[in-house]
Amino acid sequence: MPIRFAGKPGLVAYLTAGDPDLPTTRDIALAAIDAGADVIELGVPFSDPLADGPVIQRASERALKHDGTTHGTTLGDVLAIAADLRRARPEAGLVIFSYYNPILRFGLGRFCAAAEHAGVDGVLVTDMIVEEASEYLSHLERHHLLPIFLAAPTSPDERLERIAGVSRGFVYAISRTGITGTQQSLASDAKGLVSRLRRFTDLPIAVGFGISNAEHFAAVGEFADAAVIGSALVRIVEEDVERGAPEEAPSSIARFIKGLRTPVLQAH
Repeated sequence: MPIRFAGKPGLVAYLTAGDPDLPTTRDIALAAIDAGADVIELGVPFSDPLADGPVIQRASERALKHDGTTHGTTLGDVLAIAADLRRARPEAGLVIFSYYNPILRFGLGRFCAAAEHAGVDGVLVTDMIVEEASEYLSHLERHHLLPIFLAAPTSPDERLERIAGVSRGFVYAISRTGITGTQQSLASDAKGLVSRLRRFTDLPIAVGFGISNAEHFAAVGEFADAAVIGSALVRIVEEDVERGAPEEAPSSIARFIKGLRTPVLQAH
């Protein structure tokens, strides 16, 4: 069963777990859900996040940092947060967003079993390509986890069809090529990519990479089911950390998310 979104556009909120610490991540996620996020993507911090821009790279560095008294954030920690969120907000969508290396080290079968036990809905492994995903998909299916794949504007139709065919939660349409990060205008490639994907799937299509304000959010709602916002949220957390007020991050995130939805509601 695909992940459903309450309104259009739905909102997928990406957070780097452990930034600035695990309890604050939990509070930020709860605030985001209560402010209107349909799905929380819990990002597993990774030491070599090649697909991420500088904002999320710095967040991973903060989450992985050892301070002499605590360990850096692990995949096990992320799954524990997911379980806590599932208990606290059973209606919210929960996705683990990771590179494959942390999952491989944890053990693919062990990870899938733990994710199912935690109440995770779906998994997005950013460097897992559909052509090499048979074992991965088999484990996810066994543990009732929804696979989510990235679809790029540069992908030919035959590859988009293959991605759509194995996706189960939603399809993540990348609005542009390159790394994550905010941008001033929404890439024109996004609308065309969504249109191409519609030929191959009835799943919800969420557009991400570069969506950073209410204008982008409303624009995505004209042609896609949901928007994924990551770097803009992570930057808000970073700003609160840098000014010595990490405890204010949950309320800062909530204000931002409510600001995204307000103009959309007024327009309808």
